[in-house]
Amino acid sequence: MTHSTTCVLLTAPVGVPFAVSALYAAGVRPAATAAGTVRPPAQRVPAERAHAAAGMAAAHRAPRRPGPGGGPATGVRHPGRGRDVPGSGAEPSRGGAAYRYGGEGAGQERPHPLTHLALLSPLTVLACAVALARTVTRHGPVAAYGLRADALSVWMLLTVGAVAVLACAASGPEARTARRYHALVHAFLGTLATAVLAANLGIVWIAIEATTILTAFLVGHRRTRASVEAAWKYVLICSAGIALAFLGTVLLYYAARRAGIPEASALDWPALAARAGELDPAVTRLGTGLIVLGFGAKAGLAPLHAWLPDAYGQAPAPVSALMSGVLSAVAFTALLRYKVIADAALGPGWTRALLTATALLTLALAAALLLAQRDHQRMLAYSSMEHMSLIALGAAVGGPLAASAMLLHITGHGLAKAVAFRTAGHVLRLRGTSRIGRVRGLLAQAPGVGALFALAVLALLGLPPFGLFAAELGLVRAGFAAGMGAVIGIALLLLLVAFAALGARTARMLLGPPPLPGPPARLPASEAIPLAGGLLLCAALGVTTGPLTGLLADAAAIVGGR
Repeated sequence: MTHSTTCVLLTAPVGVPFAVSALYAAGVRPAATAAGTVRPPAQRVPAERAHAAAGMAAAHRAPRRPGPGGGPATGVRHPGRGRDVPGSGAEPSRGGAAYRYGGEGAGQERPHPLTHLALLSPLTVLACAVALARTVTRHGPVAAYGLRADALSVWMLLTVGAVAVLACAASGPEARTARRYHALVHAFLGTLATAVLAANLGIVWIAIEATTILTAFLVGHRRTRASVEAAWKYVLICSAGIALAFLGTVLLYYAARRAGIPEASALDWPALAARAGELDPAVTRLGTGLIVLGFGAKAGLAPLHAWLPDAYGQAPAPVSALMSGVLSAVAFTALLRYKVIADAALGPGWTRALLTATALLTLALAAALLLAQRDHQRMLAYSSMEHMSLIALGAAVGGPLAASAMLLHITGHGLAKAVAFRTAGHVLRLRGTSRIGRVRGLLAQAPGVGALFALAVLALLGLPPFGLFAAELGLVRAGFAAGMGAVIGIALLLLLVAFAALGARTARMLLGPPPLPGPPARLPASEAIPLAGGLLLCAALGVTTGPLTGLLADAAAIVGGR
């Protein structure tokens, strides 16, 4: 591969999302209706008036809570917190006819040429990742302009691209009409690619901090009281975590300079990994502890995890899919880069103890909170904590088998959780509530949505043939082989509790008769096909990694040794 081609493949995943974001910020908007088509100018409604109209419709048509003594109902059930607030904008369906995209005569409207611009960034990331996978597998790492692609970064770039395609291809009608939303989402995707490809750990930290700023606006996108509160909570907790990660990075830089590493290379990951044995053990130990706490906060690991259920519950469904599916994984991948340095400088014992304690604490909290959960959006958020704890446990076990299982788990979880959050968003629009107790007969009322949601939850439960089953099986085998049988046993007991809680609540939503008579609600093919494709890919990874086998082995060798 020529140097110019390498430069294009490394810079395009970063540059194209930022360019698309700039286009939206400069005034380019799809102006799509709910059906993805453009209304004539005389029929267009300003976003503020449309939002107000949706709130009024919800106030009149959503299920209402009886007032005192069986009197008049008050308010609309708020989707994020499961409480009643006026004008939440969540309009439930009263039969299949109400759950549709586009208004009367939408089929005759002219499609806007920029409707599918949202797919440009994720498809570019995915295409460049595929090309880089071939290059890295055959020739090893490549670098240009401060960006570096090795097997680990390419594996993560593939995951980011695949999950982003699912999220952006299945963007709901509210998302398509928001220029500000698209500008933030594409900038978010660009910062994720930067965090994955940057060779300098300082740039990695800056990129992950930038994701906090961008996603804070996305969490508060609906501008309700609950969403703004969730955004502030997210900013405060994650900023504290990122500050700890910054302090850990500074300590590592100090250790590198004391070891004689030149200033220009003191935060360069290949240089630090090559000379990690020369770093001061005491400084490296303290820095690693701070980094585990700091980047662990962004990954949704305890103890700085309290932002996660509120943020995932209030963000638009595609944003929740990206945050749960790839943001947490990218933050944890940054942690893995530091772990490689710490293991070479201190031995694997220190990071194994830290990550094992963090993983078990997070898994215990997730299992307990799933048992008490009554909101399906927050249920999926706590499921993310459960899976990130298993990923952290795989990193703690170490070795090629555990590392392969961990990376496979990251990708499988990203795909399954993207489908789960997208279908949960449809459930919210269909029923007007995120309360599990108010959702019944989903398979009967909306077979397409119900089937996709059911399959996504089955994948998250770790059942065959999905990739998470193979990943968890590999983790158990590696844990017993590494002499961590007691830790694996505790994790399996907690996992069983989480399995029962998630399975029982999902079955309650899916089964039973529909609440109101009417024809079944149909999911448009433009929404259903990408989500079904994500589930098929997740299932394929559970059977074989195919052409990705070599890449996965090389990536596992970076973080787990050979």
